[in-house]
Amino acid sequence: MDILLILRLLVLFGVIFFGIRLGGMAIGYTGGLGVIILTVFLGMNAGAIPTDVILIIMSVIAAITALQKAGGLDYMVNIAAKILRNNPKHINYLAPTVTYVMTILAGTGHTAFAMIPVIVEVAKEQNIKPVGPLSIAVVSGQVAITASPVSAAVVYMTGVLEPLGWSYPALLGVWILTTYVGCMLAAFIMSMFFNKGKLDEDPEYLRRVQEGVIKPIGQERPELPATAKSSVIIFLTGVLCVVVYATFISDVIRLPLVASLQASVADGGSFLASALLTVLEPLKLARDGAIMSIMLLIATFIVVKCKVNTSELADTPTFKSGMTACICVLGVAWLGNTFVAGYTAQIEAFSQDIISQYPGVLAVVLFFISALLYSQAATAKALVPVIVVALNMDVNTDQAYILVASFAAVSGLFILPTYPTLLGAVQMDDTGTTKIGKYIFNHSLILPCCLSIFFSVVLGFVVAPIF
Repeated sequence: MDILLILRLLVLFGVIFFGIRLGGMAIGYTGGLGVIILTVFLGMNAGAIPTDVILIIMSVIAAITALQKAGGLDYMVNIAAKILRNNPKHINYLAPTVTYVMTILAGTGHTAFAMIPVIVEVAKEQNIKPVGPLSIAVVSGQVAITASPVSAAVVYMTGVLEPLGWSYPALLGVWILTTYVGCMLAAFIMSMFFNKGKLDEDPEYLRRVQEGVIKPIGQERPELPATAKSSVIIFLTGVLCVVVYATFISDVIRLPLVASLQASVADGGSFLASALLTVLEPLKLARDGAIMSIMLLIATFIVVKCKVNTSELADTPTFKSGMTACICVLGVAWLGNTFVAGYTAQIEAFSQDIISQYPGVLAVVLFFISALLYSQAATAKALVPVIVVALNMDVNTDQAYILVASFAAVSGLFILPTYPTLLGAVQMDDTGTTKIGKYIFNHSLILPCCLSIFFSVVLGFVVAPIF
């Protein structure tokens, strides 16, 4: 290992940990600092800015911001809260299911923020330590990013894998099946072997009760505006449109269908066949462009139909957390791309020597890199192109299953206790059972994170080759 590589690694890790210490958007700020040091002083060329990833995140956040302002997000949370309260004994499985589904629909794991207080309250009502359902629920809300049809990570990966013979519906099927079952298996293990015991037996909880810092349960919730339900209908209709369009734009689906319709029309087929052909033939808007435009269209409809005060949109928690995520992705992912671009040849050699023989190693690499790049999409975009070239997947398309199976590993965002939803869970669990240990890595979410991703990846290697 030469001295220049050591210096570059020190800059890469140093600025990331400096940003972590500063917190919030500062992680993105210091990423920009790292790019300057690597390019100006250490001779590297600037890597690609993940513009498409950031734009997709922004457009999805724009739609969810309008949804939240119209009361739709609270409407969805109320439904989830009813599910949890009606089945409190199954909270360890229902809580992660709820956050998983919300992320699938919204394309962002930040919706977990709205569920954290509900999970804590229901757990307290049942004398259950909130850390159990809360930890796996927050993790599940992030793992679901790799199965959401409107997430930037899935949009990018489907674009990479479709030319290798994978259809959009097949990819969603594999990722939804493996990640959800993986999260449920992790929930089972956490329920059976960890976080056991009653809440009123926990020393930290008892101490807080004596100090009077525990919030009372059963607090009244604000009344929902009349526009809440209609905003949810508009949003879900838009998500359905994304799925339908993304399915039909897939060449694996569209080209055979177009050929069949053309043959039908040539044989004097029905008016319906001719109409469908007219719609399908000119589909030229790429999947990422389609998602961005549909999300902005959803936001427009919600604003108009629900009479949303647009001057207040930027004040919503969803907008603030989403824009923070964009800044973090901009800085840290740009820094990561800069470093990776400078060592593409070495990474390709490693991939050819190791990953080709031991495919599971790719999942390990993605897992740890994601903790540094702070984003599933940014991690995939930084490493996947290199892996595709290294393993010659353009020719050996049968190797593409490795990417499909390993994709869930890009959700290793909870290795370090710095991700916003992790910090939110610690802060909002007033019982003190969800915590960050003094050794940094021994925090409440690291085990559920490792278990969920391990099971998801293992299931991926079982299911993907079948597809």
